[in-house]
Amino acid sequence: MTTFPRVQLPLTPDAARRLKLGDAVLADGEAVVTAGLPTHERIVRCLDTALPLPLELRGQAFFHLGLCGAEQDGETTPLYVNPTTSTRFAAQLPTMIRRLGLTTVAGKGGLDQASVDAMAEQGCVYMAIVGGAAPLLTAAITEVVETRWDDLIAQFRLTRIRFRGFGPLTIAIDAHGGNLYGQLADAARQRLPAILSGMASQRQ
Repeated sequence: MTTFPRVQLPLTPDAARRLKLGDAVLADGEAVVTAGLPTHERIVRCLDTALPLPLELRGQAFFHLGLCGAEQDGETTPLYVNPTTSTRFAAQLPTMIRRLGLTTVAGKGGLDQASVDAMAEQGCVYMAIVGGAAPLLTAAITEVVETRWDDLIAQFRLTRIRFRGFGPLTIAIDAHGGNLYGQLADAARQRLPAILSGMASQRQ
């Protein structure tokens, strides 16, 4: 049975810089989660206009994760969580990483180069969340601490969660500009001519 090292979130910038590209970890601690593009846009508007954010985001872990829960007597019990694609938020993330000092972003599919550059400046890593593992991920959540911007649908709200053993999570972009997604894309581009040539020869 594989044993994964544990990390405590939120990370400090120094702790983020110590994580290595390709490391797989389990996370304990807290993160703020949302799956909403309107949420990211609203965060940036708050930063641009000096409006207060509804909960503390500075120096935090920020997950692209939709949460559906059952609310009763002022408390939320998580029913399931599922990651969403991070590149949907590429326009907002460099600003958020730099101005909020985020030390962890997590989700599916990686980030663009502008975000990778911002992460290297700040001391921030991108953790890839495994897709199709909602029961495993949900079981790791110990508490829904608070929810804000409740005018949005549940998955788009800003929600702070606590967890123990959340993951496994892969360090897919490190705090030094290393990028597994970029490496895979480069390898695919290098192989593409041979693949196309082989396909063409088979059609003859």
